Amino acid sequence: MIRLITLTNPRAAQGFIDYMASRHIDIQMMPEGSGQFALWLVEAEHQVEVEAELKAFLANPLASKYQAASWDMAETRKNNFQYSSPSMFAMIKAKAGPFTLFIMVLCIGIFTLQQFGAANDVFAMLHFPADISQQWQLWRWISHAVLHFSVMHIAFNLLWWWQLGGDIEQRLGSGKLLQLFVVSAAISGAGQYWVEGANFGGLSGVVYALVGYLWMLGYRAPHLGLSMPKPLIGFMLVWLVLGFVQPYMAIANTAHLAGLLSGIAIGLVDASRWQKKTA
Repeated sequence: MIRLITLTNPRAAQGFIDYMASRHIDIQMMPEGSGQFALWLVEAEHQVEVEAELKAFLANPLASKYQAASWDMAETRKNNFQYSSPSMFAMIKAKAGPFTLFIMVLCIGIFTLQQFGAANDVFAMLHFPADISQQWQLWRWISHAVLHFSVMHIAFNLLWWWQLGGDIEQRLGSGKLLQLFVVSAAISGAGQYWVEGANFGGLSGVVYALVGYLWMLGYRAPHLGLSMPKPLIGFMLVWLVLGFVQPYMAIANTAHLAGLLSGIAIGLVDASRWQKKTA
């Protein structure tokens, strides 16, 4: 399922749902609290068509075709305003692709092992190469990204990974997100190791790469429909700066910076390539 929009008038929205149903496209409406109702597209292959029609609906929700569709569908609709709340897993899955979910499950599984007496063994197996003998253990260049050391650490990283990585995977595919993950994990890990050694872990370097990537795509290739709100970009940049200027929080600052720069670089390359395709 794909979340389309949040509305406050369920009766008007029902006209749009009925109109799309007349075109054999299933859209569900689900309450979100505070008088808000979300529209969810059931089948992803209709996304482009539905988003185009949604723009027309928002411009003129009282158009006769929507009202006519409601009259036509009234006979077959079982209940006009019965809504089902999606499960937590369904909401997470609707936002994320298979690789996004795989990394989330992997991080949670490894974190669980760390909490049941295997923390030292897990870290020893997955940390960034600490000496020459480990440099050719190639998994270590990316496996450090799935290590986390507290509930807040993993929750913060997975929330951003799900939000940003899910958007990228749904629009550009699993291959692109895999590329971003591998490249940014290796670069951010190398940067952090060069400054402070191998005693670090976490997905935040990759998260900052996703921030940089979406930042550049939103600026240089907005036609792709991928961007990041400026307030969120500002928040992440301020958090990055705070990590460098304060001495008290144990934050892998260099990994954040290296990840951000790698994401910016990949974003500029991809944006340039897509601009040439559309020129």
